[in-house]
Amino acid sequence: MELLRSLTIGQYVPRASPVHRLDPRTKVLATTALLVVVFLARDFAGLGLFALFLGACLLLAQIPLGFVLRGLRPIWFLLVLTLLLQVFFGGTSEGTVLWRLGPFAATREGLVQGLFVTARLVLLVVATSLLTFTTSPVELADGMERLLAPFRRVGVPAHELAMMMTIALRFIPTLVEETEKIMKAQMARGADLDTGGLVRRARALVPILVPLFVSAFRRADELALAMEARCYRGGEGRTRMKQLRYRRSDALAAAVVLAASFAVLLPGRFRW
Repeated sequence: MELLRSLTIGQYVPRASPVHRLDPRTKVLATTALLVVVFLARDFAGLGLFALFLGACLLLAQIPLGFVLRGLRPIWFLLVLTLLLQVFFGGTSEGTVLWRLGPFAATREGLVQGLFVTARLVLLVVATSLLTFTTSPVELADGMERLLAPFRRVGVPAHELAMMMTIALRFIPTLVEETEKIMKAQMARGADLDTGGLVRRARALVPILVPLFVSAFRRADELALAMEARCYRGGEGRTRMKQLRYRRSDALAAAVVLAASFAVLLPGRFRW
């Protein structure tokens, strides 16, 4: 139950910050560039600079650090599993053995690599979450549609893709809230969801998943009826109340992201 409350993926945090006022296209392109940079970073110094840059962005966006860290709780199992796999299988056979667990040996090289990969995953989650924290679903859909518009000539349904992504992000908090209600209802009927082994807990999820799927399909049907009632016919001829415009702040933000990316990827400067 607590794990569901800590889920912050897809949530929008309204603030009057400079990051919130940026054009959504700028933020989407900047996030894409940052994701590429964090994958190309090869040392801890680069990841450290990347983390400092993200921290500055969160501070500028007025997003509390505790709120961001709380969003990492749902993926703690993935982080621990990644670290353990790298510790026992990521090093070389000639590496420095730290301890043994039966036939498996944990090496110093594997530990260093595991910490590096885990840190990279954390930064990936924070960087992508920063986009949804500072961009409303409507702005995100408009930005994605404008970015994908040139690909319409080759048959890419830009408006439909942007709409599907926006609806998916919009309904993540709704489905989390629905799951919490179903869990409370099942626990009130005597369901035991917190005790027992892994198999027993998996079986206990069946009374939750079935109503959740039924609720999701019902909400999808209601959304489709609402869109048809409002004469929704796709993106053809659609007008917008707020037009997207690039400003000087967007150019400045793009320059800052490029400078930070260059600092992280500067070859030969930082060594572990």
